[in-house]
Amino acid sequence: MSPDQLIVEFDRALRTVLAPARSVRPVPGSALPEAELDVAQKHHVAGLMRVNHCGEICAQALYQGQALTSRDPSVRDALRSAADEETEHLAWTEQRIGELGGRKSLLNPVWYLGSLTLGLAAGVLGDKWNLGFLAETERQVEAHLDGHLLSLPNDDLRSRAIVDQMRLDEIQHAETAVHFGAAELPAPAKALMRVMAKIMTGITYRI
Repeated sequence: MSPDQLIVEFDRALRTVLAPARSVRPVPGSALPEAELDVAQKHHVAGLMRVNHCGEICAQALYQGQALTSRDPSVRDALRSAADEETEHLAWTEQRIGELGGRKSLLNPVWYLGSLTLGLAAGVLGDKWNLGFLAETERQVEAHLDGHLLSLPNDDLRSRAIVDQMRLDEIQHAETAVHFGAAELPAPAKALMRVMAKIMTGITYRI
């Protein structure tokens, strides 16, 4: 990697973890009325949105690592395009956390570094496994967001709109990975990913 590219990637990392994210698309549900949530409900929803925001931090790091090690220019372009949409998810969840009076995870820098390492490792294995890891990640995120839709208060339409649009985008990202030749990961790898995600989300909900 050239010094210029190293600077660009380092700047990308700093902006992801520290700077407010920006969205080209309107925030889903922004025109909907705010729900009358009690203190416990606000705390719960803010925790869920903190988990989703952290997940998008991790997604940025994964895409960055995978794009850096991908051998196929078309795959790199697809990864960068998906990362742009994940940046919008960052903006949406960050705004919703603020509306609920919550805060982002204090451990975001840690999760970013860990996910960047995983992304680099996946890319080194080759593009089909790189994309396979991406596809499985997005499928598990889809399932995770399905759970959030069940857990969110029914009348919190603004949060539900954000999560629902994120879910649709993640489905598209998984389909894109398959289109570019993603390999199916072994069952033990999928199970390990689920365990790691459960640990991370459990911690992030609180911290």
